[in-house]
Amino acid sequence: MPKDTFINLSEEKKKRIFDAAVQEFSMRRFSDASINQIVKNAGIPKGSFYQYFADKEDIYLYMIEKVSKDMHEALGNQEVFDPNASFFETVMQRAEGTLKVGKIRPEYTKIGALTVIDNSDFIQQLLKASGQKHTKIIERDKQRGLIKPEIDSEVVIKMIDIFIFNEYLYSGFDETRYLKKVESAIQILKQGIAVNQD
Repeated sequence: MPKDTFINLSEEKKKRIFDAAVQEFSMRRFSDASINQIVKNAGIPKGSFYQYFADKEDIYLYMIEKVSKDMHEALGNQEVFDPNASFFETVMQRAEGTLKVGKIRPEYTKIGALTVIDNSDFIQQLLKASGQKHTKIIERDKQRGLIKPEIDSEVVIKMIDIFIFNEYLYSGFDETRYLKKVESAIQILKQGIAVNQD
C-alpha cells in the first residue's frame, strides 16, 4: 500500500497518479503494464514513484482498493449479491453489476477483464482471494443439493470470471445482448454442474 509520502500529497496529485494507474492497467495486463508509462502519464519523476510506492504490485493494490470503493459507491453502497441467492442467481447479479459499473467507469471493467487473463502469480493470488466468496456460495449450494458435489469450485469461478468480463467487452457494450449471453451461459453451466431436480 502507499507510503506516507503519497498519503501526504495533495488530492489533485494523488488523483493524477491514480488516474495514470487506471489508464495503464485498463490497457495492459498487470504482467505487461509499465511503471515508466504510469509515471509518464502522471507527470512525475520515476524516483518520486518509489517514494510513494514500493513497486508495481503496491500501486496495483492501492488502485484496486480505490476502484472497489468507487464501484461500491457506483452501485449505491448496496451489497451487489443477495446472500441467499443460488450461485446461478449470483452470477446474474454480478453480470448486472458489471453492466452498471461499466456504464459509469468502463475502464474499471477493462481492468477486471485483463485481470482474469493474467497468469502472473501475483494476480492469481488476488483472484483466488477474491473468489473465496463465490467458492463459499458454490460449496453452500452443494450442501443444499443444488450443485453436484464433485464439481471443482475454483474451475467454475475461473470460467465465470473470464466469461463475465470478456463477454461484456465483446458484446460491444450492448446491454440486451450481454445479458442474453450471460443467461445462455448460466443455462449451459447448469446442465453441466447442477443437480437434476426432476
